[in-house]
Amino acid sequence: MNITLQEAKTLIAATQAEALKLNKPISVVVVDTGGFVVVTERMDGARPLQPSIAAAKAYTSAIMQRPSKMLKGWAESQPGFFAQVSTMGHHPIVATEGGMTIKRDGQMLGGLGVSGGTGDEDQAICDAALKALGYEVEFNEWNTIK
Repeated sequence: MNITLQEAKTLIAATQAEALKLNKPISVVVVDTGGFVVVTERMDGARPLQPSIAAAKAYTSAIMQRPSKMLKGWAESQPGFFAQVSTMGHHPIVATEGGMTIKRDGQMLGGLGVSGGTGDEDQAICDAALKALGYEVEFNEWNTIK
């Protein structure tokens, strides 16, 4: 199942409302479960590279099925392998704050990416918007085989 266009537009609006509270002109991208863009918006005053950064964050969170910040440990523990994997898709895979998997009732719907503040601000904007609309924001660590 994928996020609908209307759900994506509602999520964009909620994300922008959170950014306004911080006085941050952001770019925000919503992708479906395959990482394909559903909606991209760049607020007035947002820098030109922000949409690309937000797209990479959203893409990462959708195809890896985890918030992009959860990839930091992998990127640090296996930098060579992560560097190779990070170039394999149609967008870079990034290990940073500001990318969240869109998930409701255990169902993956896509990814949300925000760029324009600090990493912590981007993450806070994502979390607040998703919570406000009833999406899940808690994710278990990667499963490991023992």
